[in-house]
Amino acid sequence: MTEENYYQEIEHLIKKNEISKRVRDIEANNSLVTTYWNVGRLIVEAQGGESRAKYGNELIKKWSIRLTNLYGKGYNASNLRKFRQFYLTFEKCSPLGSKLSWSHYRELLIFKDKNERNFYINLCIKHNLSKRKLIKEIKSKAYERLVDKPHKIDIIYPISQKLQLI
Repeated sequence: MTEENYYQEIEHLIKKNEISKRVRDIEANNSLVTTYWNVGRLIVEAQGGESRAKYGNELIKKWSIRLTNLYGKGYNASNLRKFRQFYLTFEKCSPLGSKLSWSHYRELLIFKDKNERNFYINLCIKHNLSKRKLIKEIKSKAYERLVDKPHKIDIIYPISQKLQLI
């Protein structure tokens, strides 16, 4: 084999490894987002449904102590409340795990206005925004600067990803 052939073989192995790492990262993110959504769903169900969920803070406090002891501070009461809010916000459909990370969702949960939230979700999908860039868009009030705000903004799902109703 020539020097160039050895180099090409090395480059091929490294490229294959980098692709595998990216796939593992995507799968880990999907698992994390799906887990948090389902934890939120189970909390809401255990509290008696959406209408009663806001009164179930004692349950969250009790479970957070147990889960924190088992799995660490990522399952404290504050995070369990975020998981519940995450489920309630995205109750009708599964989250876009492969397109948005949990960090994205945490930033998006601040929006009560569905159109505004969907605007920023679409911005993330269309421009592949990192969490840092999303925060920059939010701080610059990109939604408020829209001249003609549509009455309804739907999430634009990538062609390869179907909306999965739960």
